[in-house]
Amino acid sequence: MLSSIGGSLVDYYVKGGVTMHPMLICSIIGLIIIIERSIVLHRVKVNTAQVFGAIRAALIKRDLKGAIEVCDVSPSPISDTLRAGLLRFGKPPVDIEKAMESVALHEISKLERGLWMLATVANVAPLFGFLGTVTGMIKSFAVLAEIGLGNPKAVAAGISEALITTAYGLFIALPVQAAFNYFTSRVSNFALDMETSSAMLMETFNELEDTSARGGPVAVAAAVQTAVQPQPAS
Repeated sequence: MLSSIGGSLVDYYVKGGVTMHPMLICSIIGLIIIIERSIVLHRVKVNTAQVFGAIRAALIKRDLKGAIEVCDVSPSPISDTLRAGLLRFGKPPVDIEKAMESVALHEISKLERGLWMLATVANVAPLFGFLGTVTGMIKSFAVLAEIGLGNPKAVAAGISEALITTAYGLFIALPVQAAFNYFTSRVSNFALDMETSSAMLMETFNELEDTSARGGPVAVAAAVQTAVQPQPAS
């Protein structure tokens, strides 16, 4: 059964004409990007609430180094964004926000890498299919003008090419477009989590500063220096 299906696909590919070649390239590119993006987005998946909860707990204990270590242990775009803010703890809020925003934009650009190619494949593949439809109909009318209606089989060959290329173009575009929409949604969710986590981190910093203003033992400068300096070798 598999051999018959494979033979049918090859036969359809041959009958589809020259426009099948660029559509094959489009399908290969789309498949590679879908697999690569799936792996990347799966690897950076993290429990945002759990990570931020651990960071907040460490900050409440005045353990800035421990909060940074939480980000190092759970690497992800969200953790990297929060780590940029933690490393600037004690500086003006504007500087902290700019640092986190810069890292967030960089991380989002990495998550979106290759998605433009998926969108291109989803748009171009049907166009190649329609081009094959036009060339197939041109062949049919050329045969019809040459031999008339005496050989319907020869006319049907061009019509078959037209229908095959249209079907292949849509067959490629539909799953690629669905994958593009899914990945775009995932990236948007990451961006929202980054924004929410950054805002919550700033609120935590404000709480610590309020505690310090009321006489709480928060040594900001010392904590930052301890967190960023390497430990001496034993």
